[in-house]
Amino acid sequence: MTDQASVYLIGGGTADQNVSVEEVGSKAFHLMQMDRMRLPIPPAFVMSTAYCRQYFEAGRRLPEDFLERLRGHMRTLEARTDRTFGGRRRPLLVSVRSGAPVSMPGMMETILNVGLTDESVPGLVRMTGNPRLAWDAYRRLIQSFAEVVHGASRRAFEEVIRSSDTRDGASLVQGLDTAALRRLAGEYLRVFRHVVGQPFPQDVHAQLLMAVEAVFRSWDGAKAREYRRVNHIPDTAGTAATVQSMVFGNAGGTSGAGVGFTRDPATGNPDLYVDFVFNAQGEDVVSGRRALGTAPSLAAVLPDVHAELRQIARALEDAAGDMQDFEFTVEQGQLHILQTRAGKRTPWAALRIATDMVREGLITPSEGLKQLSMYDLESVHRTRLSNAGVQPDAHGMPASVGVAVGRLALSNERAAEFAAAGEAGILVRRDIATEDIAGISNAEGVVALRGARTSHAAVVARQLGKVCLVGCSEISIRADAGDAQIGARTVHEGDWLSVDGNTGDIFIGRMEVRSERPEELLEVVARWRLAGGNLDAARTV
Repeated sequence: MTDQASVYLIGGGTADQNVSVEEVGSKAFHLMQMDRMRLPIPPAFVMSTAYCRQYFEAGRRLPEDFLERLRGHMRTLEARTDRTFGGRRRPLLVSVRSGAPVSMPGMMETILNVGLTDESVPGLVRMTGNPRLAWDAYRRLIQSFAEVVHGASRRAFEEVIRSSDTRDGASLVQGLDTAALRRLAGEYLRVFRHVVGQPFPQDVHAQLLMAVEAVFRSWDGAKAREYRRVNHIPDTAGTAATVQSMVFGNAGGTSGAGVGFTRDPATGNPDLYVDFVFNAQGEDVVSGRRALGTAPSLAAVLPDVHAELRQIARALEDAAGDMQDFEFTVEQGQLHILQTRAGKRTPWAALRIATDMVREGLITPSEGLKQLSMYDLESVHRTRLSNAGVQPDAHGMPASVGVAVGRLALSNERAAEFAAAGEAGILVRRDIATEDIAGISNAEGVVALRGARTSHAAVVARQLGKVCLVGCSEISIRADAGDAQIGARTVHEGDWLSVDGNTGDIFIGRMEVRSERPEELLEVVARWRLAGGNLDAARTV
């Protein structure tokens, strides 16, 4: 073995301060920072990136005593939560999350609700008084275990859901009652045995061991490798694995899951930017398969949570000196922060955020220049369509600003073909998932019929500077026929589309593009540079 693998505890304000982001990964590193800030985070422990490197060096094998190590750390987590892993009365459930030293949103795996079995589900019912939550969590675990641990397709599970929707008169699984969800979990167990070739594991420590290994293995997954290639991230860093006690966003009408940015990552506007879905878990938010609400809908139902979230957003910015992207869960009106990191943003937003933060006194001009060092400011611009008097054919929710004009591509392969031929493509999909990173990087613009602004794929599109619209319900796709219905018109692959990420408008045809530059903000940055060695004296802008 080439380096020392370590485990660190998180929670109760006692997180180790002498640890590097390279050792525990970005996710756990920032959890530790939030722990020291006494923010509301669920207790956890993190297994360092060295474990992942050792796993691959040993030919994808874990150390012989790895399971015993896991058992010991789980006993500590049990003591901190007053729950028992796999218990029949107060069961402890955990999430197992990846975390590379450099943020790779959605490129590696997470498994929620680990620790549920046929025996512990009734214990969760007794502990929470919420049988719907328990059976919903169990069916989620069964499916994610099949997909993440065993590489099974979700198709068989989706067919069961469609059957349950029809039988029980609900248009979405979220509308199923407790009895229907219990039946669904039972059917999932049968599907699991069929697609995996073995029963779903009823030993909670075996579940945990397989989940942690799946997280390590996901470092070498196709989408993770492609993301590292596109973003020039070395393959040698590895991922940490964070095991964290579960909180439940699917616990009823005063619960939910959300993702937020402390400022608008597309424009830089200093407004809380939140996507939130009630009675749901985190995967519902970032997967791109659910329509979500925004900050006003959260504030209308849970005003105290919204107010606390605004305070925490400011505290995170103060501590980091940068715009933050954070994930959170609300369980029966109680807010829990699960993650924070520097938010991916467009170049235009980066310029606005840096100049605003200097003006607000959050950072110095030299720190503002450091934030902007990765951007070519000479090329920062915002494009608009010359579409005066033309009615759009469809509309979506902007997730990344700018405009794109290109040929309709209904698959990643077609987007790649257009790029290889030197032509722009507009990738249009029902769902844009992180598995589509190759198509996103090859396309000029991305349009998703479902999803939300903070889904992992939208974050990736924004980071790559691609125009992105989500929630485009006025479009339907016939991939086999190679065409799409956009509003009242049918278009074929290769036809021209014009997409406006500023307004959310979609036009059939090839529109003229005009450009504008943020001249006033660029002048501010020029004054910082002119100040030379006395940058921090140039606070007033």
